[in-house]
Amino acid sequence: MTRSTRLAPMIGPDATAGGAVVRSPKTAELVAGTLRRMVVDGTLTDGDFLPNEAELMAHFGVSRPTLREAVRVLESERLVEVRRGSRTGARVRVPGPEIVARPAGLLLELSGATIADLLTAKSGIEPMAARLLAQAGPTEAFDELDQMLEALIAEGWQSGRLAETTGAFHLRVVQLSGNATLSIVAGMLHEITVRHTAFVFKERRPVSKADYDKLVRSYRKLMQYLRAGDAEGAEAHWRRHLDTSRELLLAGLESVPIRDVMG
Repeated sequence: MTRSTRLAPMIGPDATAGGAVVRSPKTAELVAGTLRRMVVDGTLTDGDFLPNEAELMAHFGVSRPTLREAVRVLESERLVEVRRGSRTGARVRVPGPEIVARPAGLLLELSGATIADLLTAKSGIEPMAARLLAQAGPTEAFDELDQMLEALIAEGWQSGRLAETTGAFHLRVVQLSGNATLSIVAGMLHEITVRHTAFVFKERRPVSKADYDKLVRSYRKLMQYLRAGDAEGAEAHWRRHLDTSRELLLAGLESVPIRDVMG
């Protein structure tokens, strides 16, 4: 390891805060914390291998069991990937929103969230993203969305992948907005939304050619607002689009819990 790393100071076992005993962090946790910070800071990037065990042990002044415990902590957080029996060691894997998608889905189920809750949340996220994208989006972002739209049209309304392709378009609008928080939340909800939409299209309400044509026109209208830099128009149009879609998708399904569809 070429760069010097300072560990956080140890806390004595009898230290207190507000009268409560503060647990001393284990050495393995401190090592894991330092390596985690290096990933966050960009010192270690996706695909990098951690230095070998001997180098890390010498750098941190820890034993092999302690070091391996630290790596297991990072592995449990899906920040590193360890191939057992490999001589290459642990490899950094920067996670995406999918790391929280499954736990989030479970929490939504446990909380009794309905499909209506989910789609209402999307209506709060995506219009703001459309506004931000119209305000500051580069031409390359609009070109990418246009390419996605053309691919969607080329597949046609009976492709069987309409939920996936439209879901990808919606998600990309948010991701290209440049707001990391909106992107993570949208990514977290993406899989759940796509699965629900696919369920509705397949089991309840197949999309008609007329509805598909309206969808494409609405997407093209959004692109016009985005390229014109009309933030207010983009936000208002995307909110209307989502409100209309929500009404169509929810008719008769307003109180369906998420787990009933995910099941």
